Amino acid sequence: MDRGMKTNMRITRKKTIVLGIVAAGLMGGSAFAYWTTTGGGTGSAGVGTSQTVTVSQLGSVSGLTPGSTAQAVDFRINNPAATNQTIATVAISISSVTVGGNPAVGCSSADFTIVQPTAINADLTPGDHDYSPSGATIAMDNTASNQDGCKDATVNLAFDAA
Repeated sequence: MDRGMKTNMRITRKKTIVLGIVAAGLMGGSAFAYWTTTGGGTGSAGVGTSQTVTVSQLGSVSGLTPGSTAQAVDFRINNPAATNQTIATVAISISSVTVGGNPAVGCSSADFTIVQPTAINADLTPGDHDYSPSGATIAMDNTASNQDGCKDATVNLAFDAA
């Protein structure tokens, strides 16, 4: 080989090496690709519910007579739920008047006056909550009628929490 050919081969070889290095650098430095996408999905979350509270009378009321002083009706609210529940009011009514377990004759809820308890408006924690005094009272009215049918009667109360 003559000297001119050897020089050309060296130059060609150098160019090839340099081009290879440049190409490798370009590919190594910026050789990446990606996909863009969108998507969606679904899920859910469960919500609990309220549980019925129990309202029960505290103590007893006895000795009601026509025109006597009103007596307090105190009560307890039991929240059986594991979480707080809000009670705004408790209303008291007379569900029945009985004598010896039978409906009273000549005596009815019209012979009595109930004053409703003060508003509760509370977020009750789980468990018992006593309302004593509750603000509620019951009295036997002194009417112009014979009220002998109310002797030895039991006035059955109903409590409604809302």
